[in-house]
Amino acid sequence: DGPASAGPFAFLSHPAATAMIDIGANLADTSFHHDLDDVLHRARRAGLAAIVVTGSSADSNARAQVLATQHPDLLHATAGLHPHHAADWSTALDAQIRDLAQQQCIVAAGEMGLDYFRDLSPRPAQRAAFEAQLDIACDFGLPAFLHQREAHSDFLAILRERRDALPACVVHCFTDTRAALGDYLALDCHIGITGWICDERRRGELPEAVADIPADRLMVETDAPYLMPRTIRPRPKTRRNEPANLPWVIAAVAEARGETPAAVETRTAAVARQFFGLDGG
Repeated sequence: DGPASAGPFAFLSHPAATAMIDIGANLADTSFHHDLDDVLHRARRAGLAAIVVTGSSADSNARAQVLATQHPDLLHATAGLHPHHAADWSTALDAQIRDLAQQQCIVAAGEMGLDYFRDLSPRPAQRAAFEAQLDIACDFGLPAFLHQREAHSDFLAILRERRDALPACVVHCFTDTRAALGDYLALDCHIGITGWICDERRRGELPEAVADIPADRLMVETDAPYLMPRTIRPRPKTRRNEPANLPWVIAAVAEARGETPAAVETRTAAVARQFFGLDGG
């Protein structure tokens, strides 16, 4: 099943009037293998001009690069190792990411960072993999695509040590506190907002934090297939999120900031183009 209608935000679905950019979608995930062409068609119809496909493991890095090469008019990619898989870090993976970093379709290093919420890899391994990937970003002059959950103190300390050598970095899928946001903004980080802001059960002070983000530091993403916006009406029949649902994230961000969806859409797309060095940016 495809995404729900844009409902009250249907005007956002007109491709001639929109140019949204989803800075983080896990389209290399197996859940998209059977109908990716349909997913991309719906994304275009919804008004997306570009999607950054997240690489987070050896397999997803390779597939993300293939997808971006096959669909250069819409897709770009990252290459990295998610902290959940940090125990898999090796010289071979380091070499793979360094090789991919030289490909034109790769626009950022990562997804990288720390996740102490699930602790699926030992924390020392997470920190080592994070530091190694930041080195890759620095070596190749790539932006860093960052993940942090329940690990703010260690994450901030590691990032602060290397921030001056990084061309840019984005804390993707930001779900933390206003205080944490202040720490990241002080390091000149960009911030990615997902459908988490649409979840009244667990978003906490995220709407207030989003209002604090300078316009030139704000970007939006779906993190598909995860984080389906709970505000979608009518409610979708599937739990799989996809890039065509980005208008609902934009609408929630706009409400939190007291702005129009069109204004948020335009500015976040411009910021993403500049951040990732996309054509026309």
